[in-house]
Amino acid sequence: MRILHLDDDPLQLEIARKWLEDQGHEVVGVQLGAEALAAIAAEGFDVALLDWSVPDVSGEEVLRRIREHDNRLPVMFATANEQEHEVAHILSLGADDYLVKPLRRLEFLARLNALARRAGVGDAPAADGIAPYALHREPRAVSIEGRPVRMSVRMTDLAIYLFEKRGEIVTRKEIFKRVWGLSKPIESRTIDTFVSRLRQALELDGRHGWRIVSIYHHGYRLEKVD
Repeated sequence: MRILHLDDDPLQLEIARKWLEDQGHEVVGVQLGAEALAAIAAEGFDVALLDWSVPDVSGEEVLRRIREHDNRLPVMFATANEQEHEVAHILSLGADDYLVKPLRRLEFLARLNALARRAGVGDAPAADGIAPYALHREPRAVSIEGRPVRMSVRMTDLAIYLFEKRGEIVTRKEIFKRVWGLSKPIESRTIDTFVSRLRQALELDGRHGWRIVSIYHHGYRLEKVD
């Protein structure tokens, strides 16, 4: 998984990074709420782990802004306050789970993995007749000619959606709704950036019989190349 971790304690960031990287995950650690928001806007993450009390933009505000645009990103909070009303408040704002600090390695990893599993959908191949590509929803996986391609959950969801709608024009609005689960649209540049990265990651330029083409003023189409 690709994980965003917000914590103003550099030692805690480093400890959690080691635990997660030992499990094969990729971690982006930041100490400020503004840095967390900038990273989420610019990149794709599978899970966000947020500290409740951080300088500048609080963890609470970061969560509010995430949920304004994205209802699908799994968010776990780490808090030193385990009072019932505090935990209830965190969950009511849209957090999916919480941990009480200091973090304990085994519990931390188990709860994070459980959260990721709950965020998954189905276990069948995303589409048939798309050789040499193979896409699966759960566990999310993409391969080209049997070669696994590591991508974030968001990128994989985008790939699955485009292959499901292959041959059709897919608008940015439809992508916002299906892949991001948004109640309001984000900037088009975000979608354009993700599509560009996907084209590069999956070599969707025609060399494997499939390519993504831009449809001016509309969106994109994944099409078969003879």
